[in-house]
Amino acid sequence: MTPPAPHPTGTATGPHDAAFLPRLQFTLRPAERPITSPVPKLGGEPCWLAEPSWPLSPTTGEPLLFIGQFAVPGEEGARDSVRLAYLFLEEGEITGGLDPEAGDAVLLVQPGGRIPSFAVIGPPGTRGRTLWRRDPDGGGTPVEFHLDLLPLPADLDRSMDERAAFQRYLRGEGPEVRFPDGGHVHDHVGGLPSFPSGRAEVPAPWRYFFALTDASDEGEPYVLDFGYGDGFGFLSPDGSEGRFYWDIP
Repeated sequence: MTPPAPHPTGTATGPHDAAFLPRLQFTLRPAERPITSPVPKLGGEPCWLAEPSWPLSPTTGEPLLFIGQFAVPGEEGARDSVRLAYLFLEEGEITGGLDPEAGDAVLLVQPGGRIPSFAVIGPPGTRGRTLWRRDPDGGGTPVEFHLDLLPLPADLDRSMDERAAFQRYLRGEGPEVRFPDGGHVHDHVGGLPSFPSGRAEVPAPWRYFFALTDASDEGEPYVLDFGYGDGFGFLSPDGSEGRFYWDIP
């Protein structure tokens, strides 16, 4: 049975609300051949739905690293209208994205999206590297994975809501609740969010979209260094512009 796709709740007013439900976890499935259709994935080449717009580093001018593409949730009954959010990050000792508007982390929406004012877009034909894994000999090999969306067990989904409620209490935005002691799925889309610092680094009216953990240790399926933290994607209220940053506890 195919799980339901996340859809807008219509009740979110900012980045601490559940903008999309249900919450679904990302699971990796290696691609047997290049993925050329507009489906959620990590690595490979972007499956552009409009004019290719590869971002550049605002400091070095080099193309950013393509991380993956994520399906933008749509209204029920409008699933034929596919939209994607494409994530690009700057490579370095750690991956770009500490400041959501520095230009070293760009989340582009197509079709019909707006290019963020801080993004530096390369000339036509620009292409950069894509997500890769570290080889035993120290080299790197490009990788590509399907991102399957799977429902969470009810107790785990409830645990993540409890974590979000506890953070809301710490921010003084909700009633006192007990400290959560259940599990947490780092890679997911939708649902009530929780953040390492307890507070989103983007303001209202941006809406929470997805979370993606890093993979910086040997033997990981790909290299993505957030300092053992998590990255977070957000969408504007009209779903036409994205933001991304990462944070550590």
